[in-house]
Amino acid sequence: MTFQLFIFYLFSAVTLLSAVAVVTVRNPIYSALFLILAFFSSAATWVLLEAEFLGVVLVLVYVGAVMVLFLFVIMMLDIQVDTLKEGFIRYLPVGLLVAVAVAVEMILVMSSDVFKVDIPAPVPLSVDNTKALGEVLYTEYMYPFEVAAVILVVAMIAAIVLTMRRRKGVKKQNPSKQVRVRRNDRLRIVKMKAEEKKS
Repeated sequence: MTFQLFIFYLFSAVTLLSAVAVVTVRNPIYSALFLILAFFSSAATWVLLEAEFLGVVLVLVYVGAVMVLFLFVIMMLDIQVDTLKEGFIRYLPVGLLVAVAVAVEMILVMSSDVFKVDIPAPVPLSVDNTKALGEVLYTEYMYPFEVAAVILVVAMIAAIVLTMRRRKGVKKQNPSKQVRVRRNDRLRIVKMKAEEKKS
């Protein structure tokens, strides 16, 4: 066994164990941290398979953005752990049955003749896969890439509009009114008689 194969098995084992811990750990913060560990291990596996772009994207997008948002939401919601423990034993047989069914289906699919193909010998590339992916993405698939970007922007705007609702009693500022403010709107000069000192 070579050192690279040993590292591959090590990262694969860490990914599997952390994925199991995500489901079995009852504390949601620990579960999110185990999911971050699974993402890091998967990214290391991608790098070992010479897919550096996918590994970097996995770390930047999922660990850097999505998981930080998950942790922020979990800590802001103040989830009661005791209520999560109540139905664990009751739904455990159903969960084990579904897990066994999914495992049997995956074994049957992977052991069929459809996936038994000869693996071609690796062809050395003149450029790395990140550069090759960029050239293909911004030349041949430029139009689908732009369409996907527009769809994501529309989805983001729709999510903001749907979640933005007006609440009563909330103080807010209006920048346009602040810019157009005049001196007479904020300042009032009051003329008063001077007080005389009584002797």
